Amino acid sequence: MSVQERKQRERAERERLIVATARELAEQQGWDAVTTRRLAERIEYSQPVLYSHFRGKREIIGAVALEGAAEMAAALRAATSAADGPRTRVTALARAYLDFAERNPAVYDAMFQLDGGLAFAHEDTPEPLKDAFAALLETLGEVAGDGVHPGLFTEVFWAALHGLATLTRARRLPPEYTVRRVELLVDRLAMV
Repeated sequence: MSVQERKQRERAERERLIVATARELAEQQGWDAVTTRRLAERIEYSQPVLYSHFRGKREIIGAVALEGAAEMAAALRAATSAADGPRTRVTALARAYLDFAERNPAVYDAMFQLDGGLAFAHEDTPEPLKDAFAALLETLGEVAGDGVHPGLFTEVFWAALHGLATLTRARRLPPEYTVRRVELLVDRLAMV
């Protein structure tokens, strides 16, 4: 291995450490607790080393969001691949989405609530975000219905899931009806 390759590998490892540490700190104490000073202390590198990877907290949030999008896409695909039939797939997708949001609140915030400097629904949208949407579209596109654009239907269904995830987390919805909400969403919106 050349010196250059070793340096590149070490840089990538430091970057993964920064993202993992930011994510861990955010999940434990919230995003307000994630500062460059605290991250530098936790990873035992100087702040200038941290800034050589990320220009600031916004870019770190973006990196966590991209990692989260890849994980969510994998979780959605795993859930739907094990399901048989459109209704079962859509229900599995909805449950997997809501489970991901519940299990990873700081990551979910990085993806959809905080400014990570990422473009959504544009030509320059990063690939992990496009792939997360594609994971939704793969299942929802098949139940969009006649004359309904599959991407548009997926956006509306996704918006409903996001609303359920956000309102449930904020304790605005009683938790005992979570399963019934998913059933209603699938029955009335997806009509499968």
